[in-house]
Amino acid sequence: MMGTEILMNVTPQETRVALVENGVLMELSMERARRRGLVGNIYKGRVSRVLPGMDAAFVDIGLERAAFLHASDVAPVEREELQGGETERTEPIQRLLREGQDILVQVIKDPLGTKGARLTTYITVPSRYLVLMPGNTTVGISTRIESDTERARLKGTVEGLQAELGCSHGFIVRTAAEAAPLEALRNDMIFLVKLWQTIQQAVQKVRAGSEVYMDLPLTLRILRDMVGVELEKIRIDSRETVQRVSEFAAQYVPELLDRIEHYPGERPIFDLYNVEDEIQKALERKVELKSGGYLIFDQTEAMTTIDINTGAFVGHRNLEETIFKTNLEAAQAIARQLRLRNLGGIIIVDFIDMTQEDHKRQVLRSLEKAMEKDYAKSQICDVSPLGLVEMTRKRTRESLEHLLCEPCPTCMGRGYVKSAETVCYEMFREILREARQFDARELLVLASQPVVDLLLDEESASVAQLQEFIGIPIRFQVESLYTQEQFDVVLL
Repeated sequence: MMGTEILMNVTPQETRVALVENGVLMELSMERARRRGLVGNIYKGRVSRVLPGMDAAFVDIGLERAAFLHASDVAPVEREELQGGETERTEPIQRLLREGQDILVQVIKDPLGTKGARLTTYITVPSRYLVLMPGNTTVGISTRIESDTERARLKGTVEGLQAELGCSHGFIVRTAAEAAPLEALRNDMIFLVKLWQTIQQAVQKVRAGSEVYMDLPLTLRILRDMVGVELEKIRIDSRETVQRVSEFAAQYVPELLDRIEHYPGERPIFDLYNVEDEIQKALERKVELKSGGYLIFDQTEAMTTIDINTGAFVGHRNLEETIFKTNLEAAQAIARQLRLRNLGGIIIVDFIDMTQEDHKRQVLRSLEKAMEKDYAKSQICDVSPLGLVEMTRKRTRESLEHLLCEPCPTCMGRGYVKSAETVCYEMFREILREARQFDARELLVLASQPVVDLLLDEESASVAQLQEFIGIPIRFQVESLYTQEQFDVVLL
């Protein structure tokens, strides 16, 4: 039985990290030197506009688009400074912030599409076991630590360390801290307190619109965040990165140190487990199922829709059984594809209609179970009267499609172009309009190869009729750079 492996492909321009479970690619994270993600970064910002109607403010943090800060994300510390101790949650934004004010903020959501980054003033700085919450004194424990005795031990330990180190900050104890020794928690707390002092010093020195803390690079962040995951191996194809990751592991995750290895192979590391092929497949609309059925993914601005078809799968016993088997297989494939494509927001799944209530329940349970391994939080609703399953998945980063692709310049993201026939008839109308308005001895039509081929072949009779009707010859010329929808009618 193979376990979970991490493959890291590192080049100066780009880092790609693949999470492989039992030989199957489950997640892909990537970071490009030119476009690093901003989540977790801390900035000294300046309030550029306060919007009472939206109960929010725009803050300039030095990016091309102003970032967005909602009133509910303004921490009580800010409120006390401005309101003399009032920490009422319903304070309107114009009483919390004023234009031109300098403010320390952290990015909680990357800029997506046309939206700017989303900010909070509830600053948190994570390490392996703890998350520092400056200006707060409480100790919170991750809900994924279920044992009451362990929760009590951790709370007591962290509170004891706060007193021992004279630390006035609050902490969240992460899932990874379960069964962690006292020394490891002490080291983490000392590290975080030092880091926070460094950040505060940086704030004094820099001007508004500057970054004061950047989250760890992807290669180290992955190690920090693989909370409680049993990793078999971490293979890295760059010797320099192996050294950096090993140093980080020695300090924070010593149990992973012996699993980090350099991959010196001739074949690219992503050829192992066909990772490169899987990435290509994850960009296609159609996903083949082993049974012969298939899924169709459509990502739009508002939501992602997933349609399931039986395709070539004819099953063994009867139609209901065939549909049930296809839907069960689809549920597993959907959970994997959502992680791999990193799809978020509203997702609508159109399972093939099932008549038996028991089948509907089993398919839904299968989808819920498959989604449990996902690190992104999701919520799944019951099957609607129309037979659709509505679900949401927390979106924090751009999807794989948005990371790797851009809208097609030919169809402008519509996903289709006008047929050559449609363009021919548009052209005929344009020729008539031009011929009536202007005197010309000859008309030259510039168009793409498929359109000209159609005009000279199947539509040649129509062209002859048109020439006769307007009384001037029409000449055609292929323009190789024209898209199928482009043409020009030139008067000679």
